[in-house]
Amino acid sequence: MSVFAALSVSVDGYVTGPDPSPEQALGRTTYDHSGGFGGGSPHPSAPLVVLTHRPVPEASAAQTVAGSIEEAVARARELAGDLDVGLMGTGVTAAALAAGLLDEVTLHQVPVLLGGGTPFFHALPESRPLERVSVVEAPGVTHLTFRVVR
Repeated sequence: MSVFAALSVSVDGYVTGPDPSPEQALGRTTYDHSGGFGGGSPHPSAPLVVLTHRPVPEASAAQTVAGSIEEAVARARELAGDLDVGLMGTGVTAAALAAGLLDEVTLHQVPVLLGGGTPFFHALPESRPLERVSVVEAPGVTHLTFRVVR
């Protein structure tokens, strides 16, 4: 089982432009804009762990709320059993990387320069080496997958 993150990113490293719209937002903001995923998860058969320091007004029995990245990943691993754990959002991804909890990251690189906005990776306490796993070219996107070297 691995912990992974996969997000679309511009060539200059942003997941949103300078004025992000709801359909571009990620992380807790995604949860808020999605109506709490209707009490479930973005993947209908998967449980959802919401990492936040704010109250989640409509959390359901299918959702778990966590206050730290360590707690969130531990709970997600417990719920996943032998399956992989997928992370959503740039802040969650950066926190997991900084805490040594991220195993793999996939960048769906789109050929556009946004010139600013939300960076894929927020400030990290130190550089992290990555090992390239695969590069897959497709129309309008290049999928870059890396393993986090520990």
